[in-house]
Amino acid sequence: MKKTKRITISAIAELAGVSKSTASQVLNGHSKKFRISDATRNRVMAVAAEHHYQPSIHARSLNEVRSYTLGLVVPEMTNYGFAACSNELETLCRENGMQLLIACTDENTSQETMVVNNLIQRQVDGLIVASSMLNDAEYVKISQQLSVVLFDRYMPDTELPLVVCEAIESSAELVARVAKNHKDEFYFLGGQQRISPTRDRLAGYQLGLQRAGVTLKPEWIMYGNYHPSAGYEMFANLCARLGRPPKALYVASCGLMEGVLRYLSQHKLLESDIHLCSFDDHYLYDSLSVKIDTVAQDCRELATHCFEVVTGLINEQQPKKRQCVLPPQLHWRHPDSLKS
Repeated sequence: MKKTKRITISAIAELAGVSKSTASQVLNGHSKKFRISDATRNRVMAVAAEHHYQPSIHARSLNEVRSYTLGLVVPEMTNYGFAACSNELETLCRENGMQLLIACTDENTSQETMVVNNLIQRQVDGLIVASSMLNDAEYVKISQQLSVVLFDRYMPDTELPLVVCEAIESSAELVARVAKNHKDEFYFLGGQQRISPTRDRLAGYQLGLQRAGVTLKPEWIMYGNYHPSAGYEMFANLCARLGRPPKALYVASCGLMEGVLRYLSQHKLLESDIHLCSFDDHYLYDSLSVKIDTVAQDCRELATHCFEVVTGLINEQQPKKRQCVLPPQLHWRHPDSLKS
């Protein structure tokens, strides 16, 4: 079927019996400014509605030096936390007449450079980035030409605007309560050591053990990446080494916990005595037979703060705080934790 061409302002003007400039003024919301009568305005708008006219975002951006798009850069979209934040940001953009462009890096710094450059070429007004890079040098350069906000992750000593969820104190509180009943064995499964979420969650785990009077054993700490397959593999190796599931386990993300739960399910161990706790929460945890204590990030708040900071910067408004650290909530589900 042959596609119908999009109607132009010239065509609307001709059908409405007005000049092109009058049609343009009406369609751009300037009827009152140019004293165009209600009858003329209504006639133009009726023709536009009949032919499903939509103004060109490209023409709008040429006039206003804005593209009304934001770029979101994340390591992966299958991660529950990033998916939830992306969904919230897309809604915020849509409600504010903007478009969200999402790019994934797969935790690869070269790919991150490429996708960021692609977004810049598409003339996004601002970037919200969960970066895999070890320093902020590239983003400092980029911030000189467009607005940049880091979220979820940060580089040491960065001066760029930052929105993250607090992880050290909350993890410590969670681990300290669980460790009271598991002083002899409490393992940690984490992602890449080089990125800030792993460092902060590990620091919280270590602090929690210290507060509970537990001496940390080096073999309790295991690293991989944040994919479910890594969680499965690390947990399988741990169970093979012990000949059973560990007594207590702190898992540093939902993705890793997915792998742990898959192993427990496959080996019919969901009814075992393991005490699971995790950073990141998931609504399905309320439906599981195994009870998981969690540190829950508020993805809506993360997205809202990122959106407010980046749009403020676009409008040349500096944030009140360069670094916004949002408090998480602790969700206690395990019977032993509820007794404490």
